[in-house]
Amino acid sequence: MGALPQGLPVNDGDSAAGRHAGTVRLLIAGAGARGAAYARLAAATGRATVVGLAEPRAELRGPLAKELGVPDNGVFDNWQAMLAGRLPADGIIIATPDREHAGPFAAAAAHGYQILLEKPVAADPAGCAELDRLSRETGTRATICHVLRYTPLTALLKQLLAGGAVGRIISVQHLEPVGFWHFAHSYVRGNWRREENSSPFLLAKCTHDVDWLSFIIGSRPLRVSSFGQLAHFRPEGAPEGATRRCTDCPAEPSCPYSALKIYGAGRPSNGGRPDPARAYFADVVDPGGTPESLLHALATGPYGRCVYFSDNDVVDHQVVNIEYEDGTTAAFTATAFTAAGPRRTRIFGSHGEITIEAGAISVYDFLTGSTTVHPVPAAVPQVRGEKHEGGDRGLISAWVAALAGGDWSGVVSGLDESLVSHAAVFAAEEARRNHAVVDVGRFSLSQ
Repeated sequence: MGALPQGLPVNDGDSAAGRHAGTVRLLIAGAGARGAAYARLAAATGRATVVGLAEPRAELRGPLAKELGVPDNGVFDNWQAMLAGRLPADGIIIATPDREHAGPFAAAAAHGYQILLEKPVAADPAGCAELDRLSRETGTRATICHVLRYTPLTALLKQLLAGGAVGRIISVQHLEPVGFWHFAHSYVRGNWRREENSSPFLLAKCTHDVDWLSFIIGSRPLRVSSFGQLAHFRPEGAPEGATRRCTDCPAEPSCPYSALKIYGAGRPSNGGRPDPARAYFADVVDPGGTPESLLHALATGPYGRCVYFSDNDVVDHQVVNIEYEDGTTAAFTATAFTAAGPRRTRIFGSHGEITIEAGAISVYDFLTGSTTVHPVPAAVPQVRGEKHEGGDRGLISAWVAALAGGDWSGVVSGLDESLVSHAAVFAAEEARRNHAVVDVGRFSLSQ
């Protein structure tokens, strides 16, 4: 499908800055929820066009290719075929499963494509080291999807901190409230439920947070300790009479983790689909489906399984304590057992305190005793699947602009920065398993 003669240059001599309307040409490897959202956001900038799309699932591949106007000879059922074709392109978005980043990364780097890589970089330190080696040897610029760095809230917070709003940062408390139904979807029933198939929970979900803390504090993590376990989503937690699947379970009406409730299946009042906050997840279960097909998917597929009788093994709550090189400390908590919502943070400084909650940054000044509230305008999603309070959009806009104009100053999540946060996560996992305080430097590729 669309293979070009071997040896044809990937960049065909028509520079990004000089092409019609400054349009850059993109490849997409993986059209799941994240890959599709990034592709839509890139197209929405008006400065990018998708010329190649690889996705093994036809029900995702076909509709997205049609939506984005990908030519037939640019549509593939695997990334190997797409990259073997050496399509003329400027960049590639790699959004394959966590443990399947190395292959497309190596091929894309060999072809000279600039890379946008979904986090995590790799599932273990050896994988991270290999991608770092490939990047350095080929001169490929890799950008990691640490979208929290690109939110309007982060931009405002960085501005306030740089202006001395609280003096020196002494310590930070940070909460990632995953949400009980979000956790059940992704980490009990979904693709990230088992470490051997994806990665530890902290790496899969919270690399964002560990990276963001370093970005805000402005220092590298030095030492970590961590505690956490799989406490609730186990057979002994099941209500009396529970069966293996929600669609025929007598305990379903009184279970908050019911798949029927989470995805809105069989609820005529909302057309058989969930409320807007959960529609994203229903589309993962049954892409573009109907009330009937959604119910069938829950009756037969993994997302209708009882959360107490799944094969999950990742932790459902974890705390991480971090000491930074400049002496700052941070206490980070991630837990399933919350209402889903924005992350919450408190920053304790030498001259004041910052509270981040409910879409606002509140600054308390020790000297005056006054509190100043800085509202953060809501980032309304512009495309289907967009998330992270404007972070997805900010990342893609910065990356596409860099490809188009050559100015990379707006891209603040390069591979080097990301490997720092990955090292902290690997150290935290060792600390959790071995009940120890672990030096992050043991996992760092650079000092």
